[in-house]
Amino acid sequence: MEKLATTAGVRARMSRQKSRDTSVELSLRKALHARGARYRVHQRPVKGVRREADIVFGPARVAVFVDGCFWHGCPVHATWPKNNADFWREKIEGNRRRDVDTDGRFAEAGWLALRVWEHENVEEAVERVLEAVTSRREQQGPKRRSR
Repeated sequence: MEKLATTAGVRARMSRQKSRDTSVELSLRKALHARGARYRVHQRPVKGVRREADIVFGPARVAVFVDGCFWHGCPVHATWPKNNADFWREKIEGNRRRDVDTDGRFAEAGWLALRVWEHENVEEAVERVLEAVTSRREQQGPKRRSR
Protein backbone atom coordinates (compact mmCIF):
# COMPACT_ATOMS: atom_id res chain seq x y z
CA MET A 1 0.00 0.00 0.00
CA GLU A 2 1.34 3.43 -0.98
CA LYS A 3 1.95 5.86 1.86
CA LEU A 4 -0.14 9.02 1.56
CA ALA A 5 1.93 12.16 1.43
CA THR A 6 -0.40 14.06 3.73
CA THR A 7 -2.86 13.36 6.50
CA ALA A 8 -6.61 13.44 5.93
CA GLY A 9 -6.83 16.76 7.79
CA VAL A 10 -4.14 18.39 5.69
CA ARG A 11 -5.72 17.10 2.46
CA ALA A 12 -9.12 18.47 3.52
CA ARG A 13 -7.64 21.86 4.45
CA MET A 14 -5.64 22.13 1.22
CA SER A 15 -8.64 21.12 -0.91
CA ARG A 16 -10.50 24.15 0.45
CA GLN A 17 -7.82 26.56 -0.77
CA LYS A 18 -9.21 28.71 -3.55
CA SER A 19 -7.45 28.45 -6.89
CA ARG A 20 -9.41 31.24 -8.54
CA ASP A 21 -11.07 34.47 -7.50
CA THR A 22 -8.78 34.80 -4.49
CA SER A 23 -8.87 38.04 -2.52
CA VAL A 24 -5.58 39.14 -4.11
CA GLU A 25 -6.86 38.41 -7.60
CA LEU A 26 -10.14 40.22 -6.94
CA SER A 27 -8.28 43.27 -5.59
CA LEU A 28 -6.08 43.37 -8.68
CA ARG A 29 -9.04 43.02 -11.03
CA LYS A 30 -11.01 45.71 -9.18
CA ALA A 31 -8.06 48.14 -9.33
CA LEU A 32 -7.46 47.42 -13.03
CA HIS A 33 -11.14 47.96 -13.81
CA ALA A 34 -11.16 51.23 -11.85
CA ARG A 35 -8.30 52.42 -14.09
CA GLY A 36 -10.37 51.66 -17.19
CA ALA A 37 -8.77 48.35 -18.12
CA ARG A 38 -11.01 45.75 -19.71
CA TYR A 39 -10.05 42.11 -19.72
CA ARG A 40 -11.28 38.53 -19.57
CA VAL A 41 -10.85 36.28 -16.54
CA HIS A 42 -9.84 32.64 -16.22
CA GLN A 43 -9.18 31.88 -19.86
CA ARG A 44 -6.81 29.66 -21.79
CA PRO A 45 -5.54 32.18 -24.31
CA VAL A 46 -3.12 29.92 -26.19
CA LYS A 47 -4.67 27.12 -28.21
CA GLY A 48 -3.23 23.73 -27.36
CA VAL A 49 -1.77 24.93 -24.05
CA ARG A 50 -3.89 23.80 -21.13
CA ARG A 51 -2.89 26.67 -18.84
CA GLU A 52 -5.44 29.15 -17.61
CA ALA A 53 -4.45 32.76 -17.02
CA ASP A 54 -6.16 34.69 -14.25
CA ILE A 55 -6.53 37.91 -16.27
CA VAL A 56 -6.29 38.08 -20.07
CA PHE A 57 -5.84 41.13 -22.27
CA GLY A 58 -6.58 39.50 -25.63
CA PRO A 59 -5.75 42.17 -28.19
CA ALA A 60 -2.49 43.07 -26.40
CA ARG A 61 -1.67 39.37 -25.88
CA VAL A 62 -0.89 39.77 -22.19
CA ALA A 63 -1.78 36.99 -19.76
CA VAL A 64 -1.56 37.76 -16.04
CA PHE A 65 -1.01 35.03 -13.47
CA VAL A 66 -1.52 35.81 -9.78
CA ASP A 67 0.82 33.44 -7.95
CA GLY A 68 0.48 32.46 -4.31
CA CYS A 69 3.69 32.68 -2.30
CA PHE A 70 3.39 29.17 -0.86
CA TRP A 71 2.22 27.30 -3.95
CA HIS A 72 4.68 28.92 -6.35
CA GLY A 73 7.70 29.11 -4.06
CA CYS A 74 8.03 32.88 -3.71
CA PRO A 75 11.71 33.82 -3.32
CA VAL A 76 10.73 36.26 -0.53
CA HIS A 77 8.02 34.40 1.39
CA ALA A 78 8.29 30.72 0.52
CA THR A 79 7.94 28.40 3.46
CA TRP A 80 8.99 24.78 3.34
CA PRO A 81 6.82 22.50 5.48
CA LYS A 82 8.65 20.19 7.86
CA ASN A 83 6.04 17.42 7.67
CA ASN A 84 6.38 15.45 4.45
CA ALA A 85 9.12 17.86 3.38
CA ASP A 86 10.12 15.84 0.30
CA PHE A 87 6.53 15.69 -0.96
CA TRP A 88 5.96 19.44 -0.55
CA ARG A 89 9.34 20.41 -1.99
CA GLU A 90 8.62 18.33 -5.11
CA LYS A 91 5.08 19.75 -5.35
CA ILE A 92 6.25 23.37 -5.14
CA GLU A 93 9.28 22.82 -7.40
CA GLY A 94 6.93 21.14 -9.90
CA ASN A 95 4.75 24.26 -9.84
CA ARG A 96 7.82 26.42 -10.47
CA ARG A 97 8.85 24.23 -13.43
CA ARG A 98 5.34 24.43 -14.86
CA ASP A 99 5.36 28.24 -14.49
CA VAL A 100 8.61 28.48 -16.46
CA ASP A 101 7.22 26.11 -19.09
CA THR A 102 4.01 28.16 -19.31
CA ASP A 103 5.93 31.41 -19.75
CA GLY A 104 7.96 29.84 -22.56
CA ARG A 105 4.96 28.37 -24.35
CA PHE A 106 3.10 31.65 -24.18
CA ALA A 107 6.13 33.55 -25.49
CA GLU A 108 6.44 31.12 -28.42
CA ALA A 109 2.80 31.87 -29.26
CA GLY A 110 3.41 35.63 -29.13
CA TRP A 111 2.00 36.25 -25.65
CA LEU A 112 3.54 37.92 -22.64
CA ALA A 113 2.99 35.94 -19.43
CA LEU A 114 3.12 38.42 -16.57
CA ARG A 115 3.37 37.12 -13.00
CA VAL A 116 2.09 38.98 -9.94
CA TRP A 117 2.96 37.65 -6.48
CA GLU A 118 0.21 37.65 -3.88
CA HIS A 119 2.36 39.82 -1.58
CA GLU A 120 2.86 42.60 -4.15
CA ASN A 121 1.35 46.00 -3.58
CA VAL A 122 -1.80 46.07 -5.72
CA GLU A 123 -1.22 49.56 -7.12
CA GLU A 124 2.35 48.68 -8.12
CA ALA A 125 1.11 45.49 -9.78
CA VAL A 126 -1.59 47.48 -11.62
CA GLU A 127 1.07 49.87 -12.93
CA ARG A 128 3.22 46.94 -14.15
CA VAL A 129 0.27 45.29 -15.87
CA LEU A 130 -0.96 48.50 -17.52
CA GLU A 131 2.55 49.39 -18.70
CA ALA A 132 2.90 45.96 -20.31
CA VAL A 133 -0.53 46.16 -21.98
CA THR A 134 0.11 49.70 -23.26
CA SER A 135 3.56 48.79 -24.55
CA ARG A 136 2.28 45.72 -26.38
CA ARG A 137 -0.58 47.69 -27.94
CA GLU A 138 1.85 50.36 -29.16
CA GLN A 139 4.07 47.68 -30.71
CA GLN A 140 1.09 46.30 -32.62
CA GLY A 141 0.33 49.65 -34.23
CA PRO A 142 -3.11 51.09 -35.01
CA LYS A 143 -6.17 48.86 -35.13
CA ARG A 144 -7.43 47.84 -38.52
CA ARG A 145 -11.13 47.87 -39.15
CA SER A 146 -12.53 44.85 -40.94
CA ARG A 147 -15.41 45.29 -43.33
